[in-house]
Amino acid sequence: MASGVTPTVGEAATAAGLSRPTAYRYFANQRALLAAAHPETVAASLLPPDPPEDPEARLAVVIAAFTQLILDTENQQRTMLRLSLEADPGERAALPLRQGRAIGWIEEALSPLGDQLSDQARRQVVLAIRSVVGIEALAWLTDVARLSREDAVGLMRWSAQALLRSALTWRPPDVAGGTNGEPVES
Repeated sequence: MASGVTPTVGEAATAAGLSRPTAYRYFANQRALLAAAHPETVAASLLPPDPPEDPEARLAVVIAAFTQLILDTENQQRTMLRLSLEADPGERAALPLRQGRAIGWIEEALSPLGDQLSDQARRQVVLAIRSVVGIEALAWLTDVARLSREDAVGLMRWSAQALLRSALTWRPPDVAGGTNGEPVES
């Protein structure tokens, strides 16, 4: 998958020097094989051991690491995105792409904002940032907007910082969409 091939279970068995029956014992079908090939990211944090204290600097470090991870595993990420779009809701929730790791990384980066934003507002900012940074955004920016990968990553990184700066001056909308946001009181 890293080289852009989407193998069948039989093709993977041949490439690995295994019999087809052996391969099918581990992977019932191509979807199971492809889901298992998703790059496992066990990192609990994308912050360095001695992270900066400034939320903007922390976010910049996390988004730089996250976008590099996406670029390094783009073919696998795109395959998992396709699988998640084709899956039924129960199967979709179990796929590795849908485990919320990136949300946790962004939440950790913005944790110092506890005195500036409510938990709900901070959560909204995290979700807004996640919506503009990830394989979904990369696919749209490169495939639809026709940006180079370098320009797409630059725009994702800029968007993340712009959303954070905006949230510090203009409160994010309520979760239920009840308000359109309002200025933060000085």
